[in-house]
Amino acid sequence: MSLYIDIHTHHPSLRHIEPQAVGIHPWIAEKEVLDATIFDGAIAIGEIGLDFVCDVDRTVQEQIFRAQLREAEARKLPVVLHCVRAFEPMMKILAEHTLQGVIFHGFIGSPQQAKRAIKRGYFLSFGPASFRSPKTVEALRNTPLNHIFAETDDSKEMIENVYQKIALTKGISVDNLQDIIEENYKNIFNI
Repeated sequence: MSLYIDIHTHHPSLRHIEPQAVGIHPWIAEKEVLDATIFDGAIAIGEIGLDFVCDVDRTVQEQIFRAQLREAEARKLPVVLHCVRAFEPMMKILAEHTLQGVIFHGFIGSPQQAKRAIKRGYFLSFGPASFRSPKTVEALRNTPLNHIFAETDDSKEMIENVYQKIALTKGISVDNLQDIIEENYKNIFNI
């Protein structure tokens, strides 16, 4: 039986593979002091990143982001990224690190941004919000299957429905998509 992997969810169902990442979100970067012990036993560091729409000082966000990327690099853990209107600065910072894996969660971006991220070997995770943007749907169409993940994020939508939408957009079966995402998961998490 094929598996469903929800790479980023705020509502674990306990019926699927739902890896829980640990990290300091950019929305709370001003309120937190990084204690590296929070990553002990983690399988991924996230949701971390940059959000240039929220009110948190950008310099503080970048400092916390860089510190967590250093931890991810040292621990050989993948990162799950939160990126809102900060694609260029994020790509610049990511280029300074050699990471186990990089997943842009809840990807909402252009085909050009997707192409740049994929060229670096990064993964794009598509969720319910991704399908509200025609440019993101186009990015999904052009994203190689070996760079795709699926997620529910903070929505109540079932991961099965997200897989169906991705499969339909990519012109493949859900079973095939399950096999591919499972392989992506095994590769990035060294399973």
